[in-house]
Amino acid sequence: MVHRNQFFVGVITGVLVSMMILGVFHMRNSPTDMQPSSQTVLRIESDGAANQILPEHVGTQISKGNTNTPLPLIEGLLPAHSDNHQEDDTSLADYLYTKVKILCWIMTSPSNLQKKAIHVYETWAHKCNIVIFVSSQENNTFPAPVIKVETEEGRQHLTAKTMHAFKYVYDNYFDKADWFMKADDDTFAIMENLRYFLADKNPMDPVYYGHHFKTIVKPQGYYSGGGGYVLSKEALQRFADKGFHQNLVCREDGGAEDAEFGKCMQNLGVRTAESYDERGASRFHCFNPGTHIHGGYPNWYLIYDSHGARHGVDKVSDYPITFHYVSPEEMRSLAWYTYHLKVYGHRERSYPKLHEYYTKK
Repeated sequence: MVHRNQFFVGVITGVLVSMMILGVFHMRNSPTDMQPSSQTVLRIESDGAANQILPEHVGTQISKGNTNTPLPLIEGLLPAHSDNHQEDDTSLADYLYTKVKILCWIMTSPSNLQKKAIHVYETWAHKCNIVIFVSSQENNTFPAPVIKVETEEGRQHLTAKTMHAFKYVYDNYFDKADWFMKADDDTFAIMENLRYFLADKNPMDPVYYGHHFKTIVKPQGYYSGGGGYVLSKEALQRFADKGFHQNLVCREDGGAEDAEFGKCMQNLGVRTAESYDERGASRFHCFNPGTHIHGGYPNWYLIYDSHGARHGVDKVSDYPITFHYVSPEEMRSLAWYTYHLKVYGHRERSYPKLHEYYTKK
């Protein structure tokens, strides 16, 4: 009996010892201690930085939510921050800058020059090929040209300021640009996207673009002044030759500036044209981004807008051109979002083909 008990004790002890040995062996050879082989690695690559090799199981465990596995350190592999983003590949934007030449003139006033206009210049207007600010007084200390037009300040004289500004642009800059954009000192524009949009357009066509309203000017409508509108070279030529100081064709002053200029363009045979993208989303906007995304439009806009006053993230183009009623603080924020915010791992797949007008030059 004693021998039989000793036999069973020996068997149980042997089993326990074997299990302990197997446990130690398993722990020493568990995936968290295994060195990666050439067949089981993931690589995180970055230009100008060494590749970091990660065990395949690390990615598997991370994807399963295993927070006990230490995450790889990749900060050293990301591009260094730069205020002017010299690391960005801007070659296509730089090319379009030389081919799609745009003059911008900004409607402002002496009281708004340092309150609003300076923010326009520093955030986006310096990206125009040529930029001038139009006021009732000159200013020699502003970082961009401020030209004086012979009009009084006030909303009732915005039509005259617009007519004189375009005539000044024609007299002084007609041969230096292909497109001529008017904007306000609370307009935010992304010039790279405007060149993208215009890249397949011919500046010798009598056309202009902007945020389209369907009322007042019949039959073709007109564009929001604050949302910005851009004239082709031919459109500016017709205005200078047959419109300026021709009150029956182009009203010299009074009325709503954008509507009166729309009447002027229609009388000159300069047509409006579609500017929505291939998804039917808007590029030019007469309110700030939040309003076009979340809604809350004033009642008049529901009547004026040509596309049903739609709102939502899918109704605003991925390549927006302008927004209006943008405060100086919001303008600074939009500039940061546009030129600094990055999404790791995202890259453009394709770009539009250029119009033959630009490829021949």
